[in-house]
Order: sequence, then C-alpha cells, then structure tokens
Amino acid sequence: MATENPTQSHSMHWMAQMLQTIEVGLIVLNKAGKIELWNSFMENHSGVRVATARQRNLFELFPELPKAWLERKIRAVFELKSRAYSTWEQRPHIFKFKSVRPLTSQAPWMFQNLTLTPLIGTDGEVSHVCILVYDVTDIVTSRMSLERANHRLEELSQTDRLTDLFNRGHWEECLASEFSRLQRYTGHASLIMLDIDYFKKINDTHGHHVGDLVLQWMADILRLSLRETDLPGRYGGEEFAILLPHTELDDARQLAERLRESIAKAPFQHEDIDFFITVSLGVASFSSQFKTHTQWLEAADQALYASKHGGRNRVSTADA
Repeated sequence: MATENPTQSHSMHWMAQMLQTIEVGLIVLNKAGKIELWNSFMENHSGVRVATARQRNLFELFPELPKAWLERKIRAVFELKSRAYSTWEQRPHIFKFKSVRPLTSQAPWMFQNLTLTPLIGTDGEVSHVCILVYDVTDIVTSRMSLERANHRLEELSQTDRLTDLFNRGHWEECLASEFSRLQRYTGHASLIMLDIDYFKKINDTHGHHVGDLVLQWMADILRLSLRETDLPGRYGGEEFAILLPHTELDDARQLAERLRESIAKAPFQHEDIDFFITVSLGVASFSSQFKTHTQWLEAADQALYASKHGGRNRVSTADA
C-alpha cells in the first residue's frame, strides 16, 4: 500500500499557505468561467469570501468587469496556450478595489496589472486559466508624482516667479519659433514692448515690495486683456513683451492703445496706497526684411524708445 510522502505533504501545505498569504490576487478559472481558487488577497480587497466565490461565474460575481474584453483575453489563453497581459496604462482598475493607502497615495482606487497564465493538465491541454492581479498603486502614484514634479520644474524654468508670465528666455524661444513659422508660411504677427513709466520713482517712494505688487498688477491686466493665443512675458525689470500671432500692425496698435488707456484710467491700490500708473509702448509687425527674430525685437524696442523719449504714456510703431 502506497504511503504519503511527508515531504510532499508538507510542500503542498506550504504551497497552499503561500497562495493564500501572497500579496498578489490569484484567481483560477475553469473553462466554464467558474472560480475554483480565490485567495485571501482577492477576499480582502473585494469583500467576497472564498466560500462565496468558489464555483461562481466570475462575471456574475463582478458584473462591472469589462466582460467582452476580458473574455477575449481568457479565451486566447485557452486556445493559444500562452500568457496574456494587461497593464494599468491600458486599463487602470479592472477590479475596482479601493486603495488601501488612499491618503498617502492620493489614489482612491487600486491600480492593477494583470497576468493571465495557462494551467496545463496531464493531457497537455489547458484546463484552467490563472489570473494574477498585481497592486501597482504605489508605483503608479510615485510615477505620477514625479511627472507632476517634472512638469512643475519645467513650468518654473519657463515662468517668471514674480508675475507668473513667461520669463525672457522662454518668451524669446516662442518668438524665435513664431519667426521661423512666418518665414516658411505667409501670415501676420506683431510685437508689443511695454515699459512702466517712472517705475524707479515708485520703488523709491513706496518701496520695492510695492514695486513688486505693481508688476503683478500689470501682469494681471495683460492676462485679462489679451487673447488666449497671445503670449505675454516679463522681459526684464519693468518691461513686458507681448507676441501677437495672426495680428497686423493696425490691430496691434489698437490693442496697445487700449492697454495704455485702461492702465492709465485704473489706479493702483494697495492698503492706504493709491496712485495712477502710465506705460509707454512700442509696436512692430513681422516683415520679410527681418533676417532674424532679434531684428524684429529691435524694431519694437526702437518704437518703445520713441514713446519714452516722446513724452511717455504713448504708443509708437516701427516699420521694417
């Protein structure tokens, strides 16, 4: 009479313990789609006890599953005798389990990777499919945090920290890109250079803190006054630059006049401080005569110079 091998018995017992305690979801389905193995991971995260799950149809137990898609995956494993996979990038939450770390991970639902593995019977045919459910929430949220941090760093590298407008470096990159586009294709675009009149006097009279608030106030006016396609930037100190795509010189000049008037009529106010501000502006439209974007910028700057030396609080235009 054959006796049971003690070592083999222990191995089976250990294996059963491992399957129940492993931090991976484990489901074994037969060809009818019924559950024959449902480990503790699945029980704990789904709330469905092992005794309840066993011999139940997976899709009846979880009607919210993407049935058509998952059935195709399972059928392919049975027919092709090869593994199938699904990553969180394709389908983030196949089993909609709550995240076990919702506060620290900032993810309300568990992100999952799935592996579907064929289980081969003694006849060499696939008798069952094993579905492994991996909780990759920590990996995903860490990656998302890194992507957000990188995006923020990129924004900071492009943005003037005081005004939240584009800084000079990034704004000039946008200008160079627009200049190249205009050289290749026909079109219009204009530049406005804007300088706050007597800004040094504001700093000397009210302090640099108020001067900074004036710059922020000016940036807010530009954001409210411009189109979404327009690109304002802080060019340096109290000087601002505005790129106006698809804008001819006359339209750009009219916009500059509206800016000048609205700024002159709106007093700057902070606590008990109240005073009026004026600006000088220079406008230049794109011309095929410009060889570089720097020449275009210089034309707008020369127009600004004409406004400042013509009495300030005015708009001047430059022709190439």
